[in-house]
Amino acid sequence: MYEPIRTKSVHTMAAAPEVPHRSREEELDIRLAGQLTALLTVTDELHALATRADGGAARGTAPDGAALAAAAERIAEQVARLSGGHHPLRAEPSADAGPSRAGADALQQRAHTLAGNALAVATSRGDAAAMALAAERMEAHAAPLRDLATA
Repeated sequence: MYEPIRTKSVHTMAAAPEVPHRSREEELDIRLAGQLTALLTVTDELHALATRADGGAARGTAPDGAALAAAAERIAEQVARLSGGHHPLRAEPSADAGPSRAGADALQQRAHTLAGNALAVATSRGDAAAMALAAERMEAHAAPLRDLATA
């Protein structure tokens, strides 16, 4: 009475192609490396500002250049660790005459925000080394902001 179905139904699942999926830990590694790379870029800008003769360091808006250089190296090491040994590409800081005081303050605020973002991701990931580095950088960038608020 009824003829049997000879073709596959349109409702059967096709064989799923092998699509690589990342684990939550891998996704957090990528996010943390991205946040730290952005922080590295801003730190390099602040370092360039601090080392310029006519930059913000003369007006007291930028921290010590040597401390920023050391912090940048530690950030770069963390990024390399998170990205399988690949060191981040580092852009040359802008070569203009230097940002105004408001520009230097904006860089400090941006660095503080990026360090906070990195701290949140590192905490979610459970990475003690990255948490310590991000917390240290938050504190370092908060000091000039506190000084600005009291001035």
